[in-house]
Amino acid sequence: MGRKILVAIDDGEESSRALSWCLQTLLLNRDDTLFLLHAKTPLPVYSALDSAAGYLFSSSIITSMERYAKEVAEKVLEKASTLCTDFNSELKVEKMVENGDPRDVICEVAARLKVDLVVVGSHGYGPIKRAFLGSVSSQCAQTLKCPILIVKNPN
Repeated sequence: MGRKILVAIDDGEESSRALSWCLQTLLLNRDDTLFLLHAKTPLPVYSALDSAAGYLFSSSIITSMERYAKEVAEKVLEKASTLCTDFNSELKVEKMVENGDPRDVICEVAARLKVDLVVVGSHGYGPIKRAFLGSVSSQCAQTLKCPILIVKNPN
């Protein structure tokens, strides 16, 4: 029985670097399964009239925003899947899109699938940005029961 490896993918350079590192460094074989997970962050909730901005959000605008988020998720996963196939055409790859905060989604999916390893990229935020934006890799490292590999920018 092969290993289950979860790689968190978004449209950033950091997750592409993490996936590339995973493919080039881990000794993946045909029994292993690579799960490519994209966490689609929910759209902000707006009232019909956003008083702060003074804009009226119609259902067509919200539908367009949702369609765009879906297209981004599909393109991100297709690019990652192609990278995997180009590296090793026999590699088992499963693509997944889940809705929610990436910090929660990654941990929930990893637990549900009982993965052997989670691979994430690091943005390399400093302490101030990390305090405001939160750190996906930090929360995953604290929450996950399985090993987590954080791929940092070599620069």
